[in-house]
Amino acid sequence: MSRSYKTVRKRIFDIIQIGQRNDLPSRLFDWVLSVVIIVNIVSMFMQTFDNFASIMPLLDMIEAVTLVLFSVEYALRIWTADLLYPELSPAKARLRFLVSFDGIIDLCTILPFFYLSGFIAFRMLRVGRIFHLFRINSVYDSFNIITTVLYEKRNQILSSLFIIIILMFASSLGMYSAEHDAQPDVFSNAFSGIWWSMSTLLTVGYGDIYPVTIVGRIMAICIAFFGVGVVAIPTGIISAGFVEQYAKRASSDMKLHDISKVGEILIDANSEFLGRRIAELKSEYDIRLFVLLRDGLTIIPTDDIVIKEKDILIVSSEKMHKKKRRG
Repeated sequence: MSRSYKTVRKRIFDIIQIGQRNDLPSRLFDWVLSVVIIVNIVSMFMQTFDNFASIMPLLDMIEAVTLVLFSVEYALRIWTADLLYPELSPAKARLRFLVSFDGIIDLCTILPFFYLSGFIAFRMLRVGRIFHLFRINSVYDSFNIITTVLYEKRNQILSSLFIIIILMFASSLGMYSAEHDAQPDVFSNAFSGIWWSMSTLLTVGYGDIYPVTIVGRIMAICIAFFGVGVVAIPTGIISAGFVEQYAKRASSDMKLHDISKVGEILIDANSEFLGRRIAELKSEYDIRLFVLLRDGLTIIPTDDIVIKEKDILIVSSEKMHKKKRRG
């Protein structure tokens, strides 16, 4: 393998990798890929409207061109897969990419165009290509906070979803007991109320299935109230996760002009900070608290935290910088 061949392949690998901020061709490739994905999705949606029948050949051509570009990108990623997984052999690296999430999405968006174009269900697999927009966005802005929150709060979210599922089955069984005799065709068995319980617990209430007996309506009222509370649980968990993540980022957001003014305050028994809240320190001493170290733990500084002996404060302040004050 010649040196120039390796150089060209490495350069192509660097360009097609997402998130090369300092590489202009790589960033242009990301933006072009994003535009191609959007154009492909828009053209596919426009093909479903009879109003655009006159430009259908143009839409077909756009779809064909974008799919060719996707195919070229897919081939390049397979070709450079051993650079993505340098710890594996070239054959294993390419296999690793083919079975990865990105590889499967790429294949599902390309294969239907060439072999399964007559099957609408398979053609719709190409919509999966839009997931690459999330991957690009996760590198260039704070979108990755969403995935971080979902990952860190996964146990709580799964627990709340489990509660929703339990209530769904319980309400379905209860509604069957109350409504079966009055509506045997609607509530024919214990599972026939799943659709009703889902729409009620999630506070949608389509109205296509509804109770007609007094007991059933009372149960429906109670279940609807439960649904409001249950749906709020995962929403609250995710919202709290966002607040935590933004608090962490805000506390660790140290600008370059602060570096020369950052200091460490060790709290001892004689410190004037001992026993005081962080909010008081911020207002009185005009300090910016980045992090609080306590008993080997890193604590996000909030206004209500009370300073204890042996705490270590990492702060930045004009006053503290001038006075070189230590606890």
